[in-house]
Amino acid sequence: QVQVLESGGGSVQAGGSLALSCSASGYRYSANCMGWFREAPGKDREVVATIYMGGKSTHYHDSVKGRFILSQDTAKKTVHLQMTMLKPEDTAMYYCAVSPGTLGGRCYTRVYEQKDWGQGTQVNVSS
Repeated sequence: QVQVLESGGGSVQAGGSLALSCSASGYRYSANCMGWFREAPGKDREVVATIYMGGKSTHYHDSVKGRFILSQDTAKKTVHLQMTMLKPEDTAMYYCAVSPGTLGGRCYTRVYEQKDWGQGTQVNVSS
């Protein structure tokens, strides 16, 4: 049974930091890519960051570059998203996503290309 388990999130003032973690298990396909997406009220779900497990391919949304860092623990099939310099516009439900990725070692970044999702964890940033 596929499990995508998220932890972290919470509330913080602008300029603060939060961390999210996600672990995946129970896959019958090569779950090579893990990452985070977010969905703010009234907005479409969008990619935040993705990483190809065991590789060097990491993708970040332009709005989080320089502020968020996505790291991996390949052995534990876990990723960690360190979020710093948080802004009110970062407020959203954050979802962990898993997908096979491409044969060339890159991750899909579109919502419909993700294969499995976590339940989501809320991040609130107040001004």
